[in-house]
Amino acid sequence: MSGSISEQTRSRRRSLKPLSRLVPFVMRYKSHVAAALFFLTLAGITTLTLPLAVRRMIDHGFNGEDGMFIANYFSMLVVIAAVLALASACRYYFVVTLGERVVADVRATVFAHVTELSPSFFDRSQSGEIISRLAADTTQIKSAVGATASVALRNIILGFGAVAMMVVTSPKLSGLVLAAIPIIVLPLMAFGRSVRAKSRLAQDTLAEATAYASEQIGAIRTLQSFTNENLVTSRFAKAVEAAFEAARGSVLARALLTFVAIFTVFGSVVAVLWFGSHDVLNGTLSAGTLGQFLLYSVFAAGALGALSEVWGELSQAAGAAERLAELLDERPEISAPAVPVALPEPARGEISFNNVAFAYPMRQHRSAVRDLNFEIKPGETVAIVGPSGAGKTTVFALLQRFYDPDSGSIQIDGIDIRSTDPHKLRSRTATVPQDVTVFAASIRENIAFGRPDASEADVIAAAKAARVDEFAERLPEGYDTIVGERGVTLSGGQRQRLAIARAILRNAPILLLDEATSALDAESEQLVQKALEGLMGGRTTLVIAHRLATVLKADRILVMDDGQIVEQGTHAALVKKNGIYARLARLQFDEAFERAAE
Repeated sequence: MSGSISEQTRSRRRSLKPLSRLVPFVMRYKSHVAAALFFLTLAGITTLTLPLAVRRMIDHGFNGEDGMFIANYFSMLVVIAAVLALASACRYYFVVTLGERVVADVRATVFAHVTELSPSFFDRSQSGEIISRLAADTTQIKSAVGATASVALRNIILGFGAVAMMVVTSPKLSGLVLAAIPIIVLPLMAFGRSVRAKSRLAQDTLAEATAYASEQIGAIRTLQSFTNENLVTSRFAKAVEAAFEAARGSVLARALLTFVAIFTVFGSVVAVLWFGSHDVLNGTLSAGTLGQFLLYSVFAAGALGALSEVWGELSQAAGAAERLAELLDERPEISAPAVPVALPEPARGEISFNNVAFAYPMRQHRSAVRDLNFEIKPGETVAIVGPSGAGKTTVFALLQRFYDPDSGSIQIDGIDIRSTDPHKLRSRTATVPQDVTVFAASIRENIAFGRPDASEADVIAAAKAARVDEFAERLPEGYDTIVGERGVTLSGGQRQRLAIARAILRNAPILLLDEATSALDAESEQLVQKALEGLMGGRTTLVIAHRLATVLKADRILVMDDGQIVEQGTHAALVKKNGIYARLARLQFDEAFERAAE
C-alpha cells in the first residue's frame, strides 16, 4: 500500500489537518451536533457557577448572623449538581451516538470507494492492510469523534470560561497565569507533532502485521500442508513485536506530553496561590475571592491538563484519518467518461481488438499483449489457446475494461469501450474464471451473485443447468448450506459448477470461459459441457482452453504466443499447419490428436 502513494503526496498531506476530512460526515447530523454543543455548554456553565457559591459562603456564610444562608446555598448546590448531572448524561449520549454514526458512515463510504477502485490499485496493495484501515483506523476515529471529542470540547469550554472568570475575579493574579501560558503551550505543540508521527508509524506497522496474518489465514491449508506453522508464526511474532515497539514509542511520547502539561499547569497554580495568600494577608483580597480564583485556576489547569491527554488521542486519530484519507483520495484509473456513450440495444455481442498493446502497471518493462488484432462476430465461439504467459487471460481483463490498453482500441458492438460506462459494459459479460471465487455464504446466495434480483425459480434452474443440484440437494440444508470461506467445504469441481451456474443466471450476451471445466472429472465435464453448449447458443463466447472438447467445437481458434496472435483458424486447419497449435495439441491431447489427424 505504501508504494501506491507517492512520497511527495504523502509529505503534502502531513501538512494538512486530516481530522478536517471528518467535518462533512459530522455535519450530516446537525441536530445531534447542536444538542451535543448545547449540553456541553450547559455543563460547562453549571460547573463554572460552583466557585461563585464557594466565595459567597466563605465571605458571608460563616459569620453566624444568618444560619439559613448556608442551608440555602447547599440547596442551590444540590440543584446545580442535578443540572450538571443531567447535562453531562445528555452530552455523553449525543456525542457518543454522533461518533458511532459518523464512523459507520466513514466505513461505508471508504468501503464503497474501495470497491470502485481499479484492479491496478489492488495489484500493488495488500488486502489485509485495506481491512486494517477499515477496522482499526475507523475504531480509532470513533474514539476521537465520540468520547475524546466530548472531553476536548468540555475542557475547551471549561478552560476558556475559567480563564475569563479568573480575569473578572482578579486581574492581577490572572496576569501571572496568562504569562505562564506560552511556557505550557509550546511544549504541548512540540510533543503533539511527535505523538502524531509516532502514532502514524504504529498504525502502519500494525496494518502490515494484520495484512500478513490475513494472507496466511486465507491460505491455512497450504500453510499446514507444507508444515510451515513455525515459520509463519515466527514472522508474525516479529511483525507484532515491531508493532508493539512502534506503539510503545507513541505511548512514551504521550506520557511525556502529559507529564510536561500537568507539571507546568499545576506549578503555575501553586505560584498563583503563593502570591494570592500574600494579598489576603495584606487585606487587598478577601479569602473567598482567593478561594474563587483558586478554584477557577484549578478548573483551567485541569482543563489544560486533560487537553494534553486528549491532544495525544486526537493525534492518533489524525494519523488514522490520514490513512483513510489516502484511500479516499485514490482515484479509479478506469472510470466512465463525463458523457458516456450508450451501448446499442439490443446487444449483438460483436467484439473487435484493433492494434491493442498493453503492459501491466507493475511490469511496464514487458508487454502482456502487443499488436493484437481480431474480430469476433455476434454469436461466434472463439477459443484462445497458447502457452502459459502468452496473454490469454489479459485479453479477458482488457475486454472487461479492468485495464485500458496502452495503445489501440477495443470495441463492443461498434462502440469503443473507453467511451462507455464500465458498469454497463461489464453487465454484458458473464465470466467463469479458472480460479473460482466462492463466498462464505449459502449455495443459493453464491449462485444469485450472478444476478441478485433473480427469482428463486431462475436460481434453481441455473443450478440444475450447471449440475449443481447433483451435490446441493444431497446436503443437509440443500441450497441453504453455507460453504465456508472461499468455498472450502466444496471440491474444486463443485466450486467450478457454482461459477458456471452463476454465469448461466447472469444471462449476458458475451460469455467468457477461462478453463471453465478444468477442475471437473470426465463425467462431470461431459454433463457441464452440455450445459455450457446450451448457454453458449446465441451468445458470443470466448474460451481460454486446453481441453480438446472445447477447442473442437469452436468456430475459430486464436493461437497466442508472447502476447501476439501467431495462428488462427479451425482445429483441422491449424493441425495441418503443423505450427504452435499442432505442437500444443501433441503435448496435451496425444491420442485425441492422432484420431483428429486421421
